[in-house]
Amino acid sequence: MADLELRQDGDVVWATMNRPDRLNALNRNLVKELREFFVDLYWRRDVRVVVLSGAGTAFCAGLDLKERGDNADGRSIGSGLTRQREISEIVIAMRRCPQPIVACVDGAAAGGGFALALASDVRIATPRTRMNAAFIRIGLSACDIGVSYFLPRMVGSSVAAEYMLTGRFLDAKRAYELGLVSRVVEPEQMAAEAQGFVDDMLHATPLGLRLTKEALNHAIDAQGLEAAIAMEDRNQILASSDGDFQEGVRAFLEKRRPQYTRREG
Repeated sequence: MADLELRQDGDVVWATMNRPDRLNALNRNLVKELREFFVDLYWRRDVRVVVLSGAGTAFCAGLDLKERGDNADGRSIGSGLTRQREISEIVIAMRRCPQPIVACVDGAAAGGGFALALASDVRIATPRTRMNAAFIRIGLSACDIGVSYFLPRMVGSSVAAEYMLTGRFLDAKRAYELGLVSRVVEPEQMAAEAQGFVDDMLHATPLGLRLTKEALNHAIDAQGLEAAIAMEDRNQILASSDGDFQEGVRAFLEKRRPQYTRREG
């Protein structure tokens, strides 16, 4: 059985980390499957949205410390750096892939699991959601797997420092107050909530959806207003020149769901 279960439903892939007995902790195989999945998404035109979740009662408890403890002794600095990059490449691929990622963060999202949640585009929580930069509580730096990049940009440097320097947990209420999660729903309602986001995203043309994620990524680090607007201008001309644009306009005027042309190439 795969540690990452993938179910494609039309234009959507529902990706489930499937190690519930270990709270979906990141062992080497799950790291490999996550990395390969998100890297491959860059080239796929048959997938427009991804929903990421964890099996059981946790999203992801971070690195599997039992496996790490069994393999860390005697490892060279070079091999350790390679292992580190094998994990960090996941969040780079998550931001680079053009498909929006909806994270269903139920239960624990600690350490690497926190990083996966932050690297997603939209986060949905449940009342039992607990997120933290657990790295600092096990003798490491809290600046790991992109957390030091994502968290200050989302909640500000002061709040990011509070949680990264202490390793304190963010509960669902606090995460919602900070704008870190978009919704807090009961666990049994999470799939339906995610489906609602998916349905709304699929109203966009395939190209328009991809260009919007791309421009948002660039705008976060843009040199200024003019740089951000230059990207917006370029993307609007690309989107309006695409064959699906007219269908999007017609569907809007006729108050129906659009029927876009699937492009595999």
